[in-house]
This record gives sequence, C-alpha cells and structure tokens, in this order.
Amino acid sequence: MIVFRYLFREVLLTLSAVSAVLLVIIMSGRFIKYLAQAASGALDPGSLFLIMGFRLPGFMQLILPLGLFLGILLSYGRMYLESEMTVLSATGMSQQRLLAMTMAPAALVALIVAWLSLSLAPQGANEFQLLLNKQDALTEFDTLEAGRFQSLSDGSRVTYTEELTNDRAHLSGVFITQKNLGQDAKDRSISVLVAEKGRQEVRADGSRWLILDNGYRYDGNPGLADYRAIKYDTYGVLLPKPDVSNDVTDRDAMPTKSLIGNPEPRAVAELQWRIAFPFLVFIVTLIAVPLSRVNPRQGRFLKLLPAILLYMSYLSMLTWGRGLLEGGKIPLVLGLWWVHALFLVIGLGLMYWEPLRLKLASRRSAEEMTRG
Repeated sequence: MIVFRYLFREVLLTLSAVSAVLLVIIMSGRFIKYLAQAASGALDPGSLFLIMGFRLPGFMQLILPLGLFLGILLSYGRMYLESEMTVLSATGMSQQRLLAMTMAPAALVALIVAWLSLSLAPQGANEFQLLLNKQDALTEFDTLEAGRFQSLSDGSRVTYTEELTNDRAHLSGVFITQKNLGQDAKDRSISVLVAEKGRQEVRADGSRWLILDNGYRYDGNPGLADYRAIKYDTYGVLLPKPDVSNDVTDRDAMPTKSLIGNPEPRAVAELQWRIAFPFLVFIVTLIAVPLSRVNPRQGRFLKLLPAILLYMSYLSMLTWGRGLLEGGKIPLVLGLWWVHALFLVIGLGLMYWEPLRLKLASRRSAEEMTRG
C-alpha cells in the first residue's frame, strides 16, 4: 500500500504540473486569437474571459490524456534513473503489477475526461456558439471604441468617432465611409459622411437610427471627377436590426444524448470521438509504462520523443478515422474501435516484448553453457 500511494502521488503530481503548463500554452494562444478579434471589433472585449471559460472543458479533454502520458514517462523515468525501480523490482515488483497500480490514477483521469467529453465540453461549445451568435447580431456601434476605425465584417463600411459616451448613445467627431457595391462599375461609388456629433435613436417600431448633426456627405467614384458634396444639418442612417439566432449547428455543441441512436454518419462519428478519449487514457497508460523503462546511463529523456510521436500518431489516426466515418468510407459499426485495437496491440507488444526477449536470451545462454 505504501508503494501504491507513492506511485499514485508521483504520477498525479507530474500530471498536474505538465497539464498546467500545456493549459497555459494552449489558453494563451487562443486568448491572443480572440484578443485580435476583439481589437478588430469582431468580438466584444468584455466577453473574452467568458469565451475562454466556455472553451476550457474542450481544452482539458485533450490536455489530460497527454498530461497523464507524459506524467508517467517523466515520473517513472526519474525512478528508473535513480534506481528506485531497480529496488522495487528486487522486492518483487513486476511490470504487470506496476501497470496494475498505474491503472488507478489512469481510471481517475479517465472518469474526469469522460465527464468533460460527454457533458461539460458539449455544454461549453453550445454556450460558446450562442455567444458568437449574439456577437454576430451586434451592430458596429455596439463594439465601437473611441479613436479607432471600426470595420464591418464584409468591409462595406468603416466608422470612426473621436469621442463616445459610456452608454454609446452620443458620438462626436464622426467619420463614416461606405462602399456602394453595384453590378455596374459606375454604381460602385463611395459615400463619406462627416459630422460634428451624432446619436443613436430607437423608434417605436424597433428600428435603430444613427442621427448625425452638422456635417457633410461626399459621393463619387474613385478616379473620376464626379464627386458630389452635400451639407446637412441632420442626417439619418438606418442601422441593421439585430437578429439573434438560437440555432446551434456545430456538431461539437450537440448534447451527447441526442447523438445516441442517431444513424447519421456525422452523429456516429461525433459520438465515437467523445467516447474515444476515456479509452485513450487507458491505452496510453499501457503504452507509457513500458516506454518509461530506461537505462540509467541513457537518461530518462531518451524515449520521450518517440513516445510523443507515438501518442500524436494515435491522436492523428483517431482524427483521420473520424473523417472517414463522417464521409461514410468505413462501416459505422466499425467506428473508431479499430484505431484503439491497433494501439492496444502496440501497447501489449511494448509491454511483453522486453521480458520475452530477456527470457529468450537467457534460454539461449543456458543452451550455450550446456553445449560447452
């Protein structure tokens, strides 16, 4: 029991450290991406941390299996390097018993990963898509910032204001340029609006207007001398009416219960993908235990790179198999089980190859001594 607790603690401590580092790296990359979208006006800056929270379960279901895999390699590799495994082996600790003890933390991680992939990650993806739908319904004035040019997603209009009140109702120093995209080259004119101040109004029918005061409007075609300038006291611009969609079409956001029994290839592929992660945990544990066995003279990082490549091959084949399932190129009954079976065979081969090789070498030496 003391050995079991020691191994359990070593694996979980290393798993926590590795997972924390991986999480920081992945979350930082995603946060930079969303921050760039917020800077361009595509996202509301106030919702960035909410978005990261919704995406966290999806990140964790990918990080935890890799963290466990590296945790076993690093912790057991250190124990081999410091001859702790040699001492345990001398007291009767076989590779099979070591694997059985390692399956305990693996089972804990598998339960957490199953909870994430089957429940939390789809819920987070659903909330993330609903939030994006709300973001798409915002007008350019809902994300407008003073002193910054704000462009629509299609690039048809660019808006700028020098000052903006906190309630976004009043603007000053307004500049708006809009492209009129007609089929004829003569109709592809540009309109430029400048105004001393402006305000947003919501009419009784629900329509939203930007009312500009004391400004000019310039219309014309680039490269042609047919510009027209109009001075106005009050000018109204109709803003697009927000249309919030509650439809969720992303397959990652579909509840797991709606995928069960669904015969469509995309639904089957998504369900198989979610189920794959708990199985992945046990199989990579089977692979990691024999790969962590190193010679003290070689160092514990000798097998780290091949092990990571093997893990990435496993994950890549699952992704490839998912695509084949969605395309109907392999039977739905087969699913992704063939990938698990392949790496299960690899894990068993790694587990029993070294003892078998030593046994054959010992038998060969005995035969040579008998002949001598």
